Amino acid sequence: MKNNLFLIINALFVVTLLSCTDKDTGLTSVLKFEKTPFIPDEEDNKIIKENVRIFEQGKDGYHSYRIPSIVTAPNGDLIALAEGRKMSSLDYGDIDLVAKTSSDKGKTWSALRILVHEGEGTWGNPTIVTDFEKNKIWIFLSWNSDKHSQHGGTFNGKYYPEVSQWGDRRVYSMFSDDNGTTWSNPVDRTEDLVPKDFVWDAVGPGSGIQIENGHTKGRLIIPAGERNIYSDDHGVTWKYQRIPKNTFEGSIVELSSGLLLRNDRAVTNIWNKGKTRYTSRGSIEGGFSNFISDPNLIDPRCQGSILRQSFYPNLMVFLNSANNEGDSMKDRCNMTIRLSNDDGKSWFASKQLTYHQISQESLCRLGYGGYSSMTKINDVEIGILVEQVDNPSAGTAINRRHSIDYHHINLNWIKSL
Repeated sequence: MKNNLFLIINALFVVTLLSCTDKDTGLTSVLKFEKTPFIPDEEDNKIIKENVRIFEQGKDGYHSYRIPSIVTAPNGDLIALAEGRKMSSLDYGDIDLVAKTSSDKGKTWSALRILVHEGEGTWGNPTIVTDFEKNKIWIFLSWNSDKHSQHGGTFNGKYYPEVSQWGDRRVYSMFSDDNGTTWSNPVDRTEDLVPKDFVWDAVGPGSGIQIENGHTKGRLIIPAGERNIYSDDHGVTWKYQRIPKNTFEGSIVELSSGLLLRNDRAVTNIWNKGKTRYTSRGSIEGGFSNFISDPNLIDPRCQGSILRQSFYPNLMVFLNSANNEGDSMKDRCNMTIRLSNDDGKSWFASKQLTYHQISQESLCRLGYGGYSSMTKINDVEIGILVEQVDNPSAGTAINRRHSIDYHHINLNWIKSL
């Protein structure tokens, strides 16, 4: 057993040193909150960093795999989801929801499973959450038919007109109560969960959360465009809460104060002002503040992921493409994971993801980075999915192919030099 006093003094020194170089995000201090330094596990100081490709472009019948989502099942298995794009890497056309599972923290993965493939429309934006109180896993999806796309477009001689009215873009949910072995049929929840003034819509993507503390303990929350979708009865019924505009593709996390934090991708005209992530704090009952720029978190206007790792010590994790040189596909790199022990007000440690036998200098050129999703494996280990594109500088999406890699890390790896 190492000397506890030495560890505490050393950790406080590191936190103080790193925090002094980090700007405040502008978030106000939380109530009844005492900042606690992260101290590496005394019994096991090993460093974990492994990665493996689990969705490979051109394999298992799909041109590309995009939009990752990962969760830890009640039995500890990992469930990885993706959009299986059959004919191209375009955001429209024949897109299925596909999955793989792992029972050994991601060392090995099951064969590909197709969870939803009805018709030639687009099943996208998988957003997954585990209800640990009921041992149930929920997936929310956005859908549009093969007759529509977001902005309109042509592929393989077929024109896909843009989504132009409410109901063209719909919200579905499905669940598993056996750790992902079987899944319910998708249920259309558009009438209840898509505001009537919406035309385009999207949930997530990535993951939702289950509230762990306070009077709403057990509540399930799915981040969605300009709102939070939530359930207080373990999915029997779902409602939504409107939040301020100017962002999309949101992530959400529970704070130590009992409030919630949205960390979102800004819409184009807002992103151009600062080229950062935008954040908002609030609650389902009390509403959310207007989104503000977080100067600590530069961003290429791409989806990112946030995770509550533990409350004691207070530890949050954030992952995104830490780059603000532009907002095209080639700028979605420098995947950086950060740790905060003050609810995202500052980040006391950060590190770029690494890949086997690939230099850090080559990662942007080779397209390693993009959309991501994280899950807590245990108090010190994290599972991560990240996109890779084989031709990030290609002028149009039709010339690209996407894959998805899995990373298994622990907190000591993030803090290691």
